[in-house]
Amino acid sequence: MYRPNIVLGVMPTKRGFLSMEEAKRQKDAFMAVIRSIKPKAVTIIDIDDLCENGIAFDMEAVPRIIHTFKEARIDALFVPFCDFGEESVVATVAAALALPTLIWGNRDETVNTDASRGRDTQCGMFAATKVLRRHGVMYSYIFNCETGSDAFKSGFERFIRVVAVLKDLRGLRIAKIGERPQPFMSVMTNEAALIQPFGITTVPIAPETIVKAAEQIRSENREEFQRYYADVTARMDTGAMEPLAVQKAVAFKLATQQAMLEHGCTVAAMECWSGCSRLLGAPVCLTLGELADQGLPIACETDINGAITLAMMRACLLGEEAAFLADLTVRHPQNDNAELLWHCGPFPYSLKAPKSKARLIDGQERWELKQGDLTLCRFDDIDGQYYLFAGEGKTTTGPETTGTYVWLEVDDWKRWEEKLMFGPYIHHIGGMYGTFLPVLREVSRYLGIRFDTVDSDGPRSL
Repeated sequence: MYRPNIVLGVMPTKRGFLSMEEAKRQKDAFMAVIRSIKPKAVTIIDIDDLCENGIAFDMEAVPRIIHTFKEARIDALFVPFCDFGEESVVATVAAALALPTLIWGNRDETVNTDASRGRDTQCGMFAATKVLRRHGVMYSYIFNCETGSDAFKSGFERFIRVVAVLKDLRGLRIAKIGERPQPFMSVMTNEAALIQPFGITTVPIAPETIVKAAEQIRSENREEFQRYYADVTARMDTGAMEPLAVQKAVAFKLATQQAMLEHGCTVAAMECWSGCSRLLGAPVCLTLGELADQGLPIACETDINGAITLAMMRACLLGEEAAFLADLTVRHPQNDNAELLWHCGPFPYSLKAPKSKARLIDGQERWELKQGDLTLCRFDDIDGQYYLFAGEGKTTTGPETTGTYVWLEVDDWKRWEEKLMFGPYIHHIGGMYGTFLPVLREVSRYLGIRFDTVDSDGPRSL
């Protein structure tokens, strides 16, 4: 199961001549907050044993801080300002690490008076971020808000999700199981071009080898196979299928999982119906849905960009829930702002609506997904430029259909349709429950790709 581990270096900073007592009060407050946010996904590396009260304020400590963070192999840096801070310290450390960096400081409670000097936190951040820009440091920012506010907590959590996506894409290996279906020119992409900007590689795996392994798993009938077969038939109504066909589908899932792990791949793009299903003699949709729930998502129809989309969503969700890749198929017959998100049967079982009966018919899953907020996104390319489209909506009710599906409702479907139709997107789009537009926008900025929404400029329909 996919479990991210974000190693975060935290370097609080203060101005040398300002109050250490007040800076420590600020530090103790925000450290307590961040340690409570996604503790299973985040390991915090502090500087408590490197600086007085664990707060950086002089250049003498900078080499020790850089060494400690590099030794810990941190994935990102968080610089909370306890007051005005020290821009030279902040910029030197951030530039040496060259990692995603988060800047924030607590909102000052009082202004300067004749009796006491205030903290001037916001003032110091304005200065420091200019210096970060001069050093070429990419940084994120949570606006000047209170430590205990929802804005700070949600901003910090979003940054963690951003870092998870960036970390997951570095060195991502995509199992390419078969070629694209012959008529599907829309899923073509330049695999070699993914290496240089993103560090993403594809690993070809012949469908024949997986089918052969599946047949061996089925014929050996070992305990793992028996246990998984019993699990599937307990969760899903398989009465419409011959037991042999169910066994083949179950064995293919186990064989695919084994092949992906053997090749160091955590996502895949599969020639499903046109390749693997024909070789196996049974549809392989079950494999895609079940492996998504195990943190090994697979894009249908050898859609490499779809596989990257799934990897981004998996990391954005921190492995806490599965995502899905759907076809944009049919407008709602009564609701002008609703669209059917559908596919023949590869959606994760964990996302099934509680009252929807799970069936396996001809190897294809059949159920409706649960209700809730949805974020849709699609990583894609054209003419050497990479794009990430994203938008948010809510599920709604609609006519029952075959396969796995859910109805999406948005504010203005006409604009969605125009944006997607003029591209550079296709009929495949990723879906995840929750609202993650700010995360995907920030990911796009760090990756240097174009972030695209329905509000972006572009062509319109006639």
